[in-house]
Amino acid sequence: MLRRLRKWTLTSTAVLLMVAAATAADLPAAAASSATVDGSIAYQPIDGFGFSEHFGRAAIMNGSQGLSAQRQREILDLLLSRGSGAGLSILRLGIDSGIQPTDPGGPDATPRYVWDGYDKGQVWLAQQAKAYGVSRFYADAWTAPGYMKTNGTDANGGTLCGLADASCASGDWRRAYAGFLVQYARFYGQAGIGITDLGFTNEPDWTATYDSMRLTPAQAVEFTKVLGPVAGAAGYKVACCDSFGWTQQKSYSAAIEADATARGYVATHTGHTYASAVDGPLPTLKRTWMSEWSPNGTAWNENWDDGSGYDGFTVASAVHDALTRGNTSGYVYWYGASTGATRGLIQMDGDSYHVSKRLWALAGYSRFVRPGATRIAATTPDADLRLSAFRNTDGTLTVVALNAGTGAQQVSYSLRNTGITTGTATPYLTNGSSSMARQPAVAVNGGSLTATVPARSLVTYTLSRQESRCA
Repeated sequence: MLRRLRKWTLTSTAVLLMVAAATAADLPAAAASSATVDGSIAYQPIDGFGFSEHFGRAAIMNGSQGLSAQRQREILDLLLSRGSGAGLSILRLGIDSGIQPTDPGGPDATPRYVWDGYDKGQVWLAQQAKAYGVSRFYADAWTAPGYMKTNGTDANGGTLCGLADASCASGDWRRAYAGFLVQYARFYGQAGIGITDLGFTNEPDWTATYDSMRLTPAQAVEFTKVLGPVAGAAGYKVACCDSFGWTQQKSYSAAIEADATARGYVATHTGHTYASAVDGPLPTLKRTWMSEWSPNGTAWNENWDDGSGYDGFTVASAVHDALTRGNTSGYVYWYGASTGATRGLIQMDGDSYHVSKRLWALAGYSRFVRPGATRIAATTPDADLRLSAFRNTDGTLTVVALNAGTGAQQVSYSLRNTGITTGTATPYLTNGSSSMARQPAVAVNGGSLTATVPARSLVTYTLSRQESRCA
């Protein structure tokens, strides 16, 4: 979103610009580093990586501002194709008041829902995503309809009427709001899209001039106990609470975990990283998602590593931290494609578009780390080498190496308890001159391989067990 984000401090912009301009071959490798990937040490399961096209961006992608069918397909391929794009596997849908924009006559009145089957392009986009194999659809509300709130409008905060410290002359709208959310998900079901995760709040600790609603941690717990039984009976899992910052989300997660009833209803804890970055796990044993973020910036940026703080390298670093420091199971970027001075992955521009290296930074993880994977141990004494490793359900192994150093680094990887002792590792390189470019295969012998990670570069290795052959 166009808003306030934390800034990244870089100590030498001149050096970074020089490095970004250099190719991988220009920099000699430093002394070899060692790394260990150990399949016997398992961390979190992976649900996937995703994006959103809320606030009408899906309609723009669908051609409302001149984007042709050919360009639509190219953008969809970039976001969703596992062969040529990022292979994103989660679509976050934004719920607004559109399905019941006017008061039906009070919280106990029969709801008067309306449904156009399009939802500002999001239905079309969800159907396209499903055709690419996406099965995880997260529907999340920024606010309850204004007539259900203390301030009487969708925007500018306000609280759901009927919650503690939120009484209204119009009555208690808690159960009506729960029914509203479930009905939204049912409308998508009629369109062939199975909503898997349902959220009732977005940044409840931030008052925005657009759709927004304030909830304290205690109020979030209270409403969870209203929505939980209704959503569960309809087959939907509850997600909460999409706080403005990761540190801020901890208070919401802690409150939910402290309540035995609410704890049982929330399947996934979700937090953003605008106000604060991932600095550790959320206080829950349930799955957690970094459910929205894009870096701060004032102009469109396509660069990989320019010191701006909203380039591709910044995004790659943030994804790495979320996975390895926060133990997140899901990572949902904000806009996949938007317009103007966007920090989205793609900029739509009439019947044209432009691709940021941010897309390829995310793709370095999302294309080969698939839903159902498990993060396993990946360690190295090299402080500049940021490693993560994942075992996919099909038996393949994905190792991602992000070199934060200014020199190329030769790395000797020891593969322990992975089931892979011989074969090849296929590297995919992303840096200033390459975007998930396939590199020559590297031999795996005796459960080890040696490969070079260029300076300030992201390399994703995909490995599979070599089947033995009989003569």
